Amino acid sequence: MLSPIPFKHILQHSPLTEYASLFPPPSPFLSLILLHIFLNPFSSRESPTMGSCFSLSLPKDIFGKKKAKSLPIETIFKLPSPIPSWPPGGGFASGIIDLGGGLKVCQTSSFNKIWATQEGGPDNNGATFFEPTQLPNGFYMLGSYAQPNNKALFGWVLGARSEPDPSALQEPVDYTLVWSSESLKIKQDGPGYIWLPTPPDGYKAVGHVVTVTATKPSLDKIRCVRSDLTDQCQTDTWIWGQNNNGLNVYGLRPSSRGIQAQGVSVGTFIAQVNGTSTPLSISCLKNVNATSSLSYMPSLSQLDALVQAYSPFIYLHPDEQFLPSSVNWYFANGALLYKKGNESNPTQIEPNGSNLPQDGLNDDMYWLDLPTNESAKDKVRKGDLQTAEAYLHIKPMLGATFTDIVVWIFYPFNGPGKAKIGILNNVALGRIGEHVGDWEHVTLRVSNFNGELWSVYFSAHSGGRWADASELEFHSNGSNGNKVVSYASLNGHASYPHPGLVLRGNGSVGIRDDAAKSNKVMDTGARFSVIAADYLGVESAPWVNYGRKWGPKITYDLDAEIKKVEKALPGLLKSEFEKLVRSLPNEILGEEGPTGPKMKNNWNNDEV
Repeated sequence: MLSPIPFKHILQHSPLTEYASLFPPPSPFLSLILLHIFLNPFSSRESPTMGSCFSLSLPKDIFGKKKAKSLPIETIFKLPSPIPSWPPGGGFASGIIDLGGGLKVCQTSSFNKIWATQEGGPDNNGATFFEPTQLPNGFYMLGSYAQPNNKALFGWVLGARSEPDPSALQEPVDYTLVWSSESLKIKQDGPGYIWLPTPPDGYKAVGHVVTVTATKPSLDKIRCVRSDLTDQCQTDTWIWGQNNNGLNVYGLRPSSRGIQAQGVSVGTFIAQVNGTSTPLSISCLKNVNATSSLSYMPSLSQLDALVQAYSPFIYLHPDEQFLPSSVNWYFANGALLYKKGNESNPTQIEPNGSNLPQDGLNDDMYWLDLPTNESAKDKVRKGDLQTAEAYLHIKPMLGATFTDIVVWIFYPFNGPGKAKIGILNNVALGRIGEHVGDWEHVTLRVSNFNGELWSVYFSAHSGGRWADASELEFHSNGSNGNKVVSYASLNGHASYPHPGLVLRGNGSVGIRDDAAKSNKVMDTGARFSVIAADYLGVESAPWVNYGRKWGPKITYDLDAEIKKVEKALPGLLKSEFEKLVRSLPNEILGEEGPTGPKMKNNWNNDEV
């Protein structure tokens, strides 16, 4: 029989020691309970800067047996602050979107767990499969949801209603078993089964059904969608898979994505055995209600509220010398317009850019440069954080079910790069990386169903990456804790969701992107202007339509700069360094200034 531990013994090992004598000795059973509570309290964890993740931490049992390690998926992510009430008007944040053709959809993040595995997939933590719940009256499930276990639960799927045309949705006629785990020796919650609905003729499946029995799901479990209301999908992020069983599970997104594209993400997944198939067995939805669908985009007042709710705080590196500025400040402080063939007679640019070429062409006939006066050049190169302004491009995305708020930031100058070369961690690269004019951006993706922030794109040189809201850091601003934090890398100003070092190279040799928090910070919600929102009829500033380079073609001798750096390198590293530098794209290498926002691929399309 387990011997009770006296309560006084517990107190002798706690800050309550001086009060031990005040307590009468409890019964052995009560001592056991008190010991359990004292040593292993239940806890609810919340991180105010990384969003709120609520979980119940189960203790060891009273006999010392350790509970299974908890996984991130066991917590539900919520934004740090409640979603505000948006200004009224239109269909934005009304909960339901009419896609046309008799198909109305809603978005739900309420789920019931169906099956899970605890190995394989990202970080070898497994994945969990869910069914949507709490769909509004008359709405049907379109497919199950799946997510890797290495992140807090944060996702959504669409439900659908057929109205007024009942033919938009139909039950499947059968199911095909895609995959089963029953013969696998993996960590799992019993066997799991993934089914593909067999749609009637003229219909398509837009999601799978997951069960824990070998019995086929009921036909009324899910709905298939009329083919003309669907669009082609492609695989997105990897959710789960096991190398030894041939199954891989991926998220889905429309193959065509952009301002005019009609494809709508359903939030479901695709299970593929032994490779991919084209076209995929699962489709996305299509918004055929092209004109009226824009009524679900935010109005100007709603847009202003969204900016105040989510606009990024951009932290610059403590050693950053080349700060952002407003475009008007750049022009007003001596930036010049050059024309090919007349280089000796540059033109002073009007503060609003009204004398810039407006034909939208991107050739070498014109370019911008810093002032010729050395004192003015040095001043403009350093930027002016006090005047820095965020320039917003608002665009519909994923069939107007989401709004992308693209936050553009202008830096007059991009500083020189640094590298890690073998054991040399911080090698200055001379002028390599320098160029005049630097445009960077982050993109906020907001649901038009409820106005919730779902993901953020961080641009970095010629690429970038998406991060779910559950992966972000947030800035607390009084009662509003939902403002995104972004970090701008030293000199190059690439955007990252967290501080630290990103090495662009092969591991031992690479260009450094260093990001850190400092008192040099830009609140993009404090000074911003909307430079484009076509659906609202917003007119662009003249400089937005300037299509040429915002800086001159660089004049330094790249070979000479490489040789300067190589002098300090051991022989084995010289060729590796030269190979790295010559593989860099011009935008990173600094051989020429970049084009403005409107000339970027993401102006009319999705991010990379």
